[in-house]
Amino acid sequence: MSVSYAIASRVRDYFMMMKFTLTFMVVFSCVVAYLLAPGVKFELLKVLLLFAGGILVSGSANTINQILEKDTDKLMARTATRPIPAGRLSVSEASIVALVTGLAGIAILGFGFNWLAAGVSLASLVLYGFVYTPWKKWNSLAVLVGAIPGALPPLIGWVAGANSFSEGGWALFAIQFLWQFPHFWAIAWVAHTDYTRAGFKLMPTDRGPGKVIALQSAMYAMLLIPAGIAPYLLKITGPISAVVAILIGGFYLYRAIELYRKCDVPSARKLMFGSYIYLAVILLGLLFDKVNL
Repeated sequence: MSVSYAIASRVRDYFMMMKFTLTFMVVFSCVVAYLLAPGVKFELLKVLLLFAGGILVSGSANTINQILEKDTDKLMARTATRPIPAGRLSVSEASIVALVTGLAGIAILGFGFNWLAAGVSLASLVLYGFVYTPWKKWNSLAVLVGAIPGALPPLIGWVAGANSFSEGGWALFAIQFLWQFPHFWAIAWVAHTDYTRAGFKLMPTDRGPGKVIALQSAMYAMLLIPAGIAPYLLKITGPISAVVAILIGGFYLYRAIELYRKCDVPSARKLMFGSYIYLAVILLGLLFDKVNL
């Protein structure tokens, strides 16, 4: 095996361990929120710094998650090939990666923006890595707990731009917070067998996938419609963003209602993919209709 191939293979494992694709989407919401903050203008260097800091912190949290779940990951088909359970990376090496990336990301946010944003990033890392991760085996409130660090990226971005906690940041936090419940329950529905085998308690009922979960998903999707309009009401964005929020919110709600009607895996999978579409469209709609403050 050549040295270059070995290095490339190791880098791929690091990317997989840090869940780079998922992390990129999460950090995108952070950057959008930063650009929505009052007085912030697009500067490529600042955007790249925020991307780097966010990816490093989120990657560190994901690495901690995989270190703590290395044994349960072996039990699930979709996670058994991850670097740690597959034996390609040791726990000690992964721990070093988590420490270095976490410290580097927090430092970038602190020195590049402000230490308030860095502090929120640290809180997000700790909540996800050390509270949400072990909680998943205790009870289904883990989804609620995990939704907090999952919704912090837009708040981090807002604080990085505004250097304060204000209504706009909390409005963006609320959108991503509510979005996660239908999104995550759809994933848990599709991967129910794997999650049950691993001992994860992620459904709001012990009876597993069914109409109760689908109904709750629809309720959260419905709440996203007024939440999506909030940035317009706060005069952060214009009326076009409100129209976008209603339309894409209606689409997300429709997918959740279809899951309630059919209660099957294909409908859950459609809701899961619909959640990605929703988040991308609502964020772009808000960004492109920003009111110059």
